[in-house]
Amino acid sequence: MSVQVKIPAVGESISSGVVSVWHKRSGEQVKKGDPLFTLETDKVSTEIVAEADGVLKTKAAEGQEVKIGEVVAEIEESGAAVETAPAKKEKTAPEHASAAAVADRGRSESPTPTTATALSPAVRRIVDEEKLDPAKISGTGKGGRVTKGDALAAAQNRSLAEPADTESTTATEMAEPGESLAPATKDGRVVRKKISPLRRKIAQQLVMAQHTAAILTTFNECDMSEVQALRAHAQEQFTKRNGLKLGFMSFFVKATVAALKAVPPINGRIEGDYFIQNNFYDIGVAVGTERGLVVPVVRGADKKSFADLERDIADYAKKAREGKLKIEELQGGTFTISNGGVYGSLLSTPILNPPQSGILGMHKIMERPIAVNGAVVVRPMMYLALSYDHRIVDGKEAVTFLIKVKEGIETPKTLPIDF
Repeated sequence: MSVQVKIPAVGESISSGVVSVWHKRSGEQVKKGDPLFTLETDKVSTEIVAEADGVLKTKAAEGQEVKIGEVVAEIEESGAAVETAPAKKEKTAPEHASAAAVADRGRSESPTPTTATALSPAVRRIVDEEKLDPAKISGTGKGGRVTKGDALAAAQNRSLAEPADTESTTATEMAEPGESLAPATKDGRVVRKKISPLRRKIAQQLVMAQHTAAILTTFNECDMSEVQALRAHAQEQFTKRNGLKLGFMSFFVKATVAALKAVPPINGRIEGDYFIQNNFYDIGVAVGTERGLVVPVVRGADKKSFADLERDIADYAKKAREGKLKIEELQGGTFTISNGGVYGSLLSTPILNPPQSGILGMHKIMERPIAVNGAVVVRPMMYLALSYDHRIVDGKEAVTFLIKVKEGIETPKTLPIDF
């Protein structure tokens, strides 16, 4: 008896995806619940798991685009013993081999700290997708373990060293009349890689935002002294009580909600000939991953405590890095916050996340001299940027919003503090 492995529905607007990597190989024994492959769509990456025990027989190759409902593999429940027998036979020592030779080979095949069994889920995912040999990756982690950075570095180094004859030929064949495509080169000076569905969707969204909205950005700055002092004072007790650290993002979410209540149009959107005013506060928090930027949504941010906000943000960040976000966790946001400061950005003009009408850009905290009461002092300052749809948000409203955020951060005790 066999069980078909079909591409599940992962969202109303998603009709296809790409089998980015098989975690189990054809002919391999699998157990119910084991991750079989990663399905990458234009919105999210999802791990598809086995629904039964048995032997896997794959029908779709890695990198192949598949439709929702398409059968990509089968699990043979009754043929497990037959399928796995040849693999066991290959590992058996020849009858004429000496006991010492068998022992030596056994020692050489024993796992080391850098084998797949010692890899974390995040590292294993990169190793599988990039088809790396874990034994050839130098681990810099504790006890020589391979870290995520080690795996990414190995993948990058290999891509620079690999020959690219096939890609070069493909580039020439795919070029349309009058179109010039840079071919890949054997020396690694040019590398051609197909754009992932997620990256294609990001590109489409960014271009659509620029073409459909009248985007304008206004700036302000805030003194982080008070919020830093409050955070440092409450950190130990907050961590002990909630099991996680108090960050800056929860303060900005609270300050943003207060500002959206003061300037409601920024929490709305245009829908055809109508303006839709949202009287709820589902705040998207942009998270960068090696596959691209995703924006999971913190639901009901106005009703959540600081601990709830920090927990939601931390959970979403972890899911995003591991590619385990669900489509519903990315939909329905009313406003977005993007923190380029974690990468060292001092100032930027963020692009709207359609159909939203506003996005707040946070930046690097940097000590700068400023004038306070006629004296020059050095304070930890952060530039704030609000990009908004000028069709429905006027400059006065945008400035009012930023000032409200600034006031919440500079006098954090005015926020609904609950720790």
